[in-house]
Amino acid sequence: MEQVSHAHSSTPATRRRRSVRVLGATLLTGLLLGGAVPYVTGNGGTYLSYLVLDERTDAEGAEHAGEQARALGGRVVQDYPQIGAVLAYAGPRFAEKLRQRPGIAAVGATRTVPVPSPPRPLAGAGFDAHAGGAGAAGAPGPAGDAVERADDSTPTVPDPGERTDWNLAMIGALDRPAGRTAALLRPPVGTAGNAAEQPSADRAGALPTAGQLAGVTVAVLDSGVDDTHPDLRAAVDPAASASCADGRPDSRDGAWRPDPAINESGHGTHVAGIVGAARDGRGVTGVAPGVRIAAVRLLGPLGQYYAENIVCGMIWAADHGARAINDSYFADPWKYNCPEDADQAALAAAVGRAVAYAQRKGAVVVASAGNDGQDLNAGREDRRSPNDRTTAPPEDRRLGTECIRLPGELPGVVTVTAVDRDGRPALYSNHGRGKVSLAAPGGDPDGGNQGAIVSDWPGGRYAALAGTSMSAAHVTGAVAVVAARHPDWGPDRITAALARAAAANGCDRTLPLGCQDRDYYGAGILILPAD
Repeated sequence: MEQVSHAHSSTPATRRRRSVRVLGATLLTGLLLGGAVPYVTGNGGTYLSYLVLDERTDAEGAEHAGEQARALGGRVVQDYPQIGAVLAYAGPRFAEKLRQRPGIAAVGATRTVPVPSPPRPLAGAGFDAHAGGAGAAGAPGPAGDAVERADDSTPTVPDPGERTDWNLAMIGALDRPAGRTAALLRPPVGTAGNAAEQPSADRAGALPTAGQLAGVTVAVLDSGVDDTHPDLRAAVDPAASASCADGRPDSRDGAWRPDPAINESGHGTHVAGIVGAARDGRGVTGVAPGVRIAAVRLLGPLGQYYAENIVCGMIWAADHGARAINDSYFADPWKYNCPEDADQAALAAAVGRAVAYAQRKGAVVVASAGNDGQDLNAGREDRRSPNDRTTAPPEDRRLGTECIRLPGELPGVVTVTAVDRDGRPALYSNHGRGKVSLAAPGGDPDGGNQGAIVSDWPGGRYAALAGTSMSAAHVTGAVAVVAARHPDWGPDRITAALARAAAANGCDRTLPLGCQDRDYYGAGILILPAD
């Protein structure tokens, strides 16, 4: 996840390691006691999960990849016919042997810690379970399923009553000005009686109606979304939502909701609120209030966003009509995937195929740039990978620019950096000329309610967070706004419109560091296009 800790909190890396240790122990205890855990107890064997890519990127390729995997003793648990790949479980030498088979393009282990067995059979799962369907808005299951305790490190805040929304004013999504300290890069739409606050000509009609937005679906691939939250219960579409927490689409009722046993599982609800929270005078308002949200939970039971989860989620979102797909996370267990490593190269190829599939289906794929304060055009250190180990420390890797973050550095992905409420680049935000597309409000982790981004939190609550996760969500909402106004536009035309509007934003006259510094801002700071 791409949020930044508050100053008094533990770091995301520390929280993730703590979560993995605790959940690893829980998994082991559950296996010993025969409890309900995500893996079937076996006869003492250990398995790794593998993505197997055929040279063909279609259903025949997936069938062939599955046949080859089974011939070497692999247990195929999911087919991805849309991209010619399968997910299989097998022993540690499986990939080495399978790579020698004719017609196999790549094989990669998606984790570094073995599990006792492949996951249990999942009744009712499949990519075609509700494809193309339109479920009733706001049809959650039992309310208790969605309620979770806030993470110890994530304090909640009182209902803001739609008053802590400087971020929306910055991007032109409000009909009134924000506080005096927010960077207003264009004249906002104002109230009657003051000529200086009247709608400017270039803002006329920029905001679509709720009816227009209701025809647009955006997918939030994240830790899960609490669709019982008052701000979100009318936005989340159950028929377009699912869990991909183990690489298989699970469309059973409520599967998309956050798992309260996993740290930071409220993250997806916060992101969804930025995208599409209702405008009703309570809580917060999203960039695109009225949009339909496909909630796709990727966060697995051990607190990881494994590559198969991303592949599953991307395909599910594409097949359910998403016009934008929000990705505020990085792929585990390798923060950067390097082409010289056969496993990591295969993971990059698999996620790349899924992203390309979504783009061909008409989705704009939006990703966070990351919160390490690194120049993505320079060599860097990675001291957090692999991050799924429960005992040994991560490796200290010194990497070149050939090693990439997934999915943010894949072709055609709109990668978003963060700015604070003054429009300045956030110190935590990754950057890099040619590596980032746009900048958007991400906030200050020490800024409290007025400096961070206030959005929804599970259990009907609210939290103030900061990070490029929040920035990406603003851009996803903006894609929905453009798609609502121009339903016939494809991904390239939508992203070009956002880039043009950002470039014409005029922030070079407002900020000490002009927005034309493409290392930090890409095309510029996000503003909703006027047409």
